[in-house]
This record gives sequence, structure tokens and C-alpha cells, in this order.
Amino acid sequence: MSESQVGEPVQTWCPSGRARAAESIVLGVRSADTGRLAYLAEPVPAGEVLGEIPEGIEPTRILRFASHCSTSCPHRRGADCSLVERVIVAAPPSTTVTVPRCHLRPKCQWWHQKGVAACHQCPAVSTAFEADDALTSLVADPATTLAQLEQWIAESA
Repeated sequence: MSESQVGEPVQTWCPSGRARAAESIVLGVRSADTGRLAYLAEPVPAGEVLGEIPEGIEPTRILRFASHCSTSCPHRRGADCSLVERVIVAAPPSTTVTVPRCHLRPKCQWWHQKGVAACHQCPAVSTAFEADDALTSLVADPATTLAQLEQWIAESA
């Protein structure tokens, strides 16, 4: 959690959150062509849309959700999120100067932790991935260290 200007803890949100958490919102819709996220202008409670997704389709294949950061999250390392650290290491450098418009940014853990670097990579993050995608599996695994990820990237180049 961050602190507000008056020193009170502020609940930060995970932009790669769980769809079915009570507070979850839809952050955006995943493009069928590129897989990149198109951010919604305003948050929509996840509970309002989950029932509309056809049976057999995992909601994270088409939507991305945000929910409260939790101290019990396997990606949590003290006050930081290790997932955003791995996302930034694994992603190719961004050539984009601007960041996407995002309603979550003021309370986003990734923004508070990594700023613009996180926002540049966020649209490419997927919470649904294929098990045979080694890089994505390494990034998603909370046990993967940055050194292990960097070594895998160097050996794969």
C-alpha cells in the first residue's frame, strides 16, 4: 500500500487482478488481433459482465481485470510487486513516448512502483497464456528471479 498525502494507507490496485474478487473491475478488452489491451474509459464492475461471457470461455482471454493488491499475493515482496519487475525485464523496450489513458493509474500498484515504464508495458500483459510459452511462464511464476529471467533472455537471443 502507498500512503496518501495525509499519511494514511491507500489501497493500491493490481492491473493484473482476479476476475472474481468482490471489488474487481474490468480494466480493458483484449484485442483479438494483437492481444493488446484497449482500456475502458470508465471502470465497470466485473460482476456486471462475468455473467455475459459465454460458458467455456475463460474471462481473462477477452478481458483484463483489476482488483485490490493483497499481502497474500504470491507476487508480493514487501510493499512491492515482483510481477511488474519481471514484466519490465522481459518486455522489449518501448518506443512509445505517451502512456495509454487509464482510469486505474491513480491507485495502480504498478504505476506507483515503476511509473511510466510499467504503463508502457501494461497493454501487452495477459493474464491468460499458453503453458508452452516459456517466457510468459517465467514472467508469471512468482519464484522466477530477475537474474533467472535475464539469463533465460540472454540464452534465447
